[in-house]
Amino acid sequence: MKRTASKKIAGVTLLGRSGVRLPKSPCEAQLETFANAHPGRDYWIRLECPDFTSLCPVTGQPDFAEIVIDYVPGARCLETKALKLYLASYRNVPAFNEKVANSILDDLVAACAPRKMKLVAKFAPRGGLALSVTVEHPEEGAARSAP
Repeated sequence: MKRTASKKIAGVTLLGRSGVRLPKSPCEAQLETFANAHPGRDYWIRLECPDFTSLCPVTGQPDFAEIVIDYVPGARCLETKALKLYLASYRNVPAFNEKVANSILDDLVAACAPRKMKLVAKFAPRGGLALSVTVEHPEEGAARSAP
């Protein structure tokens, strides 16, 4: 079978390149997107990162989590290699779990302007207590009361 040169996709520069270095922080990461082939249809995309890590800002110990991102794309879709590098760049970032989840959602929404997005970060138990953070775009109701 004859191989053909890979087709360039507008907005995608990391996919297909070996030797791409891990960004030192999310600020240095490059979230890339590509055109949604079905912009007139609402459909859900699920992305799962079972081995996410960040650092506890107090102890410096790693916090392990599973990150699940569900979104209905608008005009653009997230490119997964760039997303993988972006998420991996959190491994040396000291931040509380709640800030991490909200920052990721904010960055992803800014990158691809989805119609809807939900991110669930399920952090591994520490000291016998597990913590999960769920954040959504668009935010439902500006002033919510606690459950």
